[in-house]
Order: sequence, then C-alpha cells, then structure tokens
Amino acid sequence: MTGDDELLQVEQLIERLISRYPSVPPSEVKVRVRTIHKRFADSRIRAFLPLLVEKAARREIGADIADSAVVSTAAPTEPARRRVRRWSVRR
Repeated sequence: MTGDDELLQVEQLIERLISRYPSVPPSEVKVRVRTIHKRFADSRIRAFLPLLVEKAARREIGADIADSAVVSTAAPTEPARRRVRRWSVRR
C-alpha cells in the first residue's frame, strides 16, 4: 500500500464515521481519526493500518457517546424520579 492509498482510506474512514456517529461533530471525528493515525506513524507494516485506526476510533467515539449518555441519565429531573417511583410501586 502506498502512502497515498493509506491517506485516501483514512479520509474514507472519516466520512464513514461521520455518517455512523451523526451526534458527534465532524471536526471532532476528523481530529480523533488523524490523531490515532499519527500514533502509527512509525509502524513498518502498514497494510492493515486503516483497519486498526478505524477500530481504535470506533472504540474511542463509542466510549465517549456511552459516557455522555450515562452523564445525561445519571441525574434525572424531579418529574422523572416521580414517574420511576410510581412505576416501581405499582409493580
């Protein structure tokens, strides 16, 4: 794989991840993917590098999305707390 092919695959990866994670700003996806790609700058074997970058990026972005979901649901509003209590009492 040439350097141009690798860069083209990384750009295609960025586009796929932007589509896959619409709640994440595209600029953040680009920065993350390029940062991860730079981690492999000294790698001698580059054939599977785009795949490794994609796997790492999905893991990071997915973890951030999961963390933000936990944070947003960790402190429910007062009406939500009442609904939960009523539901659990009826059971």
